Amino acid sequence: MSFFTARGDGFEPSELTRGPWDPDAQHAGPPAALLGRAVERCGDPAGRQVGRITFEILRPVPLAPLTAAARIVRPGRSVELVEAELASGDEPIMRATAWRLVTQPTDLGDATHADAPPHGPADGEERDFFPTGQAVGYHTAMEYRFVEGSFLEPGPAVVWMRMRHPLVDDEPPSPLQRVLIAADSGNGVSAALDYHRYVFINTDLSVHLHRLPATEWVCLEAVTRLDEAGVGMSDTLLWDEGGRIGRAAQTLLVRRRP
Repeated sequence: MSFFTARGDGFEPSELTRGPWDPDAQHAGPPAALLGRAVERCGDPAGRQVGRITFEILRPVPLAPLTAAARIVRPGRSVELVEAELASGDEPIMRATAWRLVTQPTDLGDATHADAPPHGPADGEERDFFPTGQAVGYHTAMEYRFVEGSFLEPGPAVVWMRMRHPLVDDEPPSPLQRVLIAADSGNGVSAALDYHRYVFINTDLSVHLHRLPATEWVCLEAVTRLDEAGVGMSDTLLWDEGGRIGRAAQTLLVRRRP
């Protein structure tokens, strides 16, 4: 089983993509990874790496057939800008812009160093997911190993995540896809308030990567900060088992539940 099945020019989502809040809507992680896949396949990707990709979440992503398309809008020999769009029928659902950078060996002297990662997934533990009312969904399609915090404990968290299934059919997930399918969970694992009393709506996701992960496990070291105006932000350091790989950020609308 996979998160998506290719059908002609589109993709059929499985129930593995289902998010925790609406049984008819996807978690934003799998469609973000699907757009990342479109970006990776656009034009000639050889020798190019995504340094930054930003997603605009225009509306909830339905559990319905989707199309994903990408195009280069600013070509260049060293850097290029790629746009991608996810649609349901004729309706745009998510958009992404990504800078792809040409990679080449570069002598940086003493300017590089590797930060020691948090305790690894073997030192973490599975912890209960908040009730979703669904037996299968994104919450069962990913492995979680918490080093700090939990889904049911408001506040910062450190959690390792790994895909249990391919993104599309039997394709091995790319390093970029492994990051993007996890990065949208920053607010989910580090919410500052009780989910039973407050609603969090994230309008976007920006992921900056100075290195792609070399391991299947991706770690989120996440904190959510809120303001009394009802606006918040989730700030997430991203790691693999060798060290830091980048950072993710989400804008949040925060409201009390009726």
